[in-house]
Amino acid sequence: MAEAYDFVVVGGGSGGCTVAGRLSEDPKTSVALLDAGGRNDNWVVTTPFALVLMVAGNVNNWAFSTVPQKGLNGRIGYQPRGKGLGGSSAINAMVYIRGHRADYDQWASLGNAGWSFSDVLPYFKRAEDNADFGGEYHGKGGPLAVNKSRTGNPVQQIFLQAAQEAQFRLREDFNADEHEGLGIYQLTQRNGERCSAARAYIHPHMASRANLRVETHAHATRILFEGKRAVGVEYRQGKELKQIRARREVILSAGAFQTPHLLMLSGIGDSAELGKHGIATVHHSPGVGQNLQDHPDFVFGYMSDNPNFNGISLKALPRLLRAIRQYRRERRGPMTSNFAECGGFLKTRPDLDIPDIQLHFGMALADDHGRKRHRGTGFTCHVCLLRPKSRGSVSLGSADPFAPPLIDPNFFGDPDDLETMVAGFKTTRRLMETPALRALQKKEMFTEGVHSDDDIRKLLRERVDTVYHPVGSARMGVNDPMAVVDPKLKVYGVEGLRVVDASIMPTLIGGNTNAPTIMIGEKAADMIKAEMRAG
Repeated sequence: MAEAYDFVVVGGGSGGCTVAGRLSEDPKTSVALLDAGGRNDNWVVTTPFALVLMVAGNVNNWAFSTVPQKGLNGRIGYQPRGKGLGGSSAINAMVYIRGHRADYDQWASLGNAGWSFSDVLPYFKRAEDNADFGGEYHGKGGPLAVNKSRTGNPVQQIFLQAAQEAQFRLREDFNADEHEGLGIYQLTQRNGERCSAARAYIHPHMASRANLRVETHAHATRILFEGKRAVGVEYRQGKELKQIRARREVILSAGAFQTPHLLMLSGIGDSAELGKHGIATVHHSPGVGQNLQDHPDFVFGYMSDNPNFNGISLKALPRLLRAIRQYRRERRGPMTSNFAECGGFLKTRPDLDIPDIQLHFGMALADDHGRKRHRGTGFTCHVCLLRPKSRGSVSLGSADPFAPPLIDPNFFGDPDDLETMVAGFKTTRRLMETPALRALQKKEMFTEGVHSDDDIRKLLRERVDTVYHPVGSARMGVNDPMAVVDPKLKVYGVEGLRVVDASIMPTLIGGNTNAPTIMIGEKAADMIKAEMRAG
């Protein structure tokens, strides 16, 4: 007989770790957490700089590809996703951003009661242990450490100088009342080490909580149903196919790609599509895998002789060795870099209510997600479109649970997105052409000779890809035939099944998605606890 727990959580990413950690605070509630990857508690994860070893390859990374993108000249895009405890929070650039209050108020205006900014702010604060900011917008003492950068990189000040030269406002806190402006990002780090969702919510309790079971290298293959009720999960661990039962609920937290994938493999999706793969329908839900949204991103890149940038060169080697020594000694310096140390939020038109683009200024030259290497040192500036109109999809390529899903972000599927990105390109170039940043540039890598709008459009189609924020593929909604979950995150049409991750977002928030996904986990745990108390 399979072992039974009150809750079985599938996926140890930002949502899954948070909800599992919070539910297991009550010793009378038993929780099992399954993840297909490893524990993610070694130096590769904890050392911020080592993200270069993960994002470009398959270390702790599913390293998915997209289907050919029509809007990008038929190119196949790259979609890194974290594998192992912490999920993408174990491999990301650690930028702590919540998005704009208008993003959450929009969710509420769509009928999702309890999801306005004033509703979700307490959960952001509950999660947070902010070393630098307090007041009505910030929390202290939560599991998730949030700190200012500890690199001490003098280029940060040059970036701020350039922002002033371009006449952009400076912003110290991007998570207060307004976030328009440029500045230095706060990071999910503690004492110069990465604070993933697993380090915040799971690792500290694995040995001490008898009611929390964590299974790694456990690849979920399907949700088990009795009639319309989810009663457990089948998973592969090594060569063994195992089952685990859920007395109360199965909680699906496998992320924007794998949550809809597992729902479809388990018989929840468009019945015609499921039938093509020989999968029996448990519940016809045509919205599963639809509504995928992601931030399209363009990268300006430059070679530079400034000694504070990273790269592949003999000159950079002594700096790297010094940095490693400093990091071992005091957990400060270049090894604490998240690369995207600076950035912010800008409007491409002054009449906009809220910023529509975000910048990430990187302390190394990254080409094709770091998969194409260049000799020498340099820097980058990413610009992404915050609220794209394009909608993509996640679908089944086969009924094999080990085959990756078909991922189609449909970048530039809506022509307005391309035009806004042209404006975003010009806005960002204004910053890159300031005297402060021109002085750092030895060679323009991707944008030389690009001047007319047509030149810019052509370049965008050639080089745009994700900035790693896919959401929306199991969206929350009310009186919406394409909604997959209700505002309590319960899957429509079945019982005992909830989704707790970024796939529930009805619309993409204007910013990095890790903090909002942790918020979703906090709120979900609170809703579940309230239901348990009500009995």
